[in-house]
Amino acid sequence: MSETKDPRPPGEESGPRKAKMNLNRLEMPKQAPEVRRNNFDEVATGYTYEMAMEEASRCIQCKKRNCQQGCPVNIDIPDFIRLLQQKDIPGASRILKAKTSLPGICGRVCPQELQCENSCTLNKKGAPVAIGRLERFIADWERTQGTVSTPEIAPSTGKRVAVVGSGPSGLTVASDLAIRGHEVTMFEALHVAGGVLMYGIPEFRLPKGIVQREVRYVASLGVDIRLDTVIGINYSLDELLNTRYHAVYLATGAGLPMFLRVPGENLNMVYSANEFLTRTNLMKAYLYPDTATPVKMGKRVAVIGGGNVAMDSARCAVRLGAREVYVIYRRTRAEMPARLEEVENAEEEGIQFHFLCSPTAFISDGRNNVAAMELLRMRLGEPDASGRRRPVPIPGSEYAMDIDTAVISLGTSPNPLISSTTPDLETSRRGTVITDEQGKTSKARVWAGGDIVSGGATVISAMGEGRRAASAIHEYLSQ
Repeated sequence: MSETKDPRPPGEESGPRKAKMNLNRLEMPKQAPEVRRNNFDEVATGYTYEMAMEEASRCIQCKKRNCQQGCPVNIDIPDFIRLLQQKDIPGASRILKAKTSLPGICGRVCPQELQCENSCTLNKKGAPVAIGRLERFIADWERTQGTVSTPEIAPSTGKRVAVVGSGPSGLTVASDLAIRGHEVTMFEALHVAGGVLMYGIPEFRLPKGIVQREVRYVASLGVDIRLDTVIGINYSLDELLNTRYHAVYLATGAGLPMFLRVPGENLNMVYSANEFLTRTNLMKAYLYPDTATPVKMGKRVAVIGGGNVAMDSARCAVRLGAREVYVIYRRTRAEMPARLEEVENAEEEGIQFHFLCSPTAFISDGRNNVAAMELLRMRLGEPDASGRRRPVPIPGSEYAMDIDTAVISLGTSPNPLISSTTPDLETSRRGTVITDEQGKTSKARVWAGGDIVSGGATVISAMGEGRRAASAIHEYLSQ
């Protein structure tokens, strides 16, 4: 009987066979563009069980764990995918929950293509494992099963921490500290917890039921969530520190919109993206008159900006009945900070992009409503501080565009309420709170993280800052 020859080179016959790379990355099903333009239902419908198992099987379980190193909260990615490969979804969920309290959110809105998936070994071949989609699948599976995997809570330390703000950074700090045995109270200025996850990101990208499920999970760890409470008005930061709490974490985000500062910007039907998205998402203007807060929408809408918030605004305008929606961006498509997935979704939904131009004025219809916009064409010059080529105006290239609604999406800065009532809290010229690498501020027993520090970043980066600060706060309280 003849022997089968081992195909491996001499000397490697006894070692494990190298896993074969499967480069057939599975796309996630989603609503057709002509359908989703007319509803606020979630665009992506998620992997089926069979699809998730097939995608998980693509992971080659690298020893170096590049994907984990690319994750801002250091999720044990190979471990949860290995358990998926073994069809142990509850076990995979436990691995996730050990490092993140918001898997259903991160799996939907985090830029995995720039982080964990960018570091995936298979990305060298252009087909990284769909880590974010698998994370979403696990969170959705747990939700549909009606189960919740919770970590073991440490015995009470007797120490109390106040968390100001209930966005992704605040929720992360609160859960991490509660698990370590500290008594945590979270203060939220709005009537519902979730921060930017509730008011900033549309229902079709992040269903609010998902957010509230994650909020309830954090509350189940023992966190006391107090709504309609504004620190800086109801209580000062010093009152929190001097009356009850051993430490405070500031996670109030960046809700103060930036504007173009051009003529006509105060005309009717010129919105900040903050107001427009808050009315649409938190106040559910798209359900008016069943809800009490409408948002007036014209037929020709211009959205100024090129980030994810601009994409969200433009896609909401489509669903609110706009006939034509334009995204106005002063650089080219290559420099847009928005996720490629969101740009592609916007294009599929019929949104038109106008690159290398910038508004110089808004023109009135004579009744204080916006009727047109003056623009100036741009060219790209040398790179600026962001590393992107700076837009340079082209003299004499002015032109006009007829519009009846504009949404300004140029970024945000922190509300100065806390800093103005706390003179010993050091802030930058942009109004952001200055911290060290662990989130420690200039004020004793106060840490900060998320957009109040960065001025505006991603959900997962805010969570990463929260995790580092939680470790630092725990170390301080354990002394």
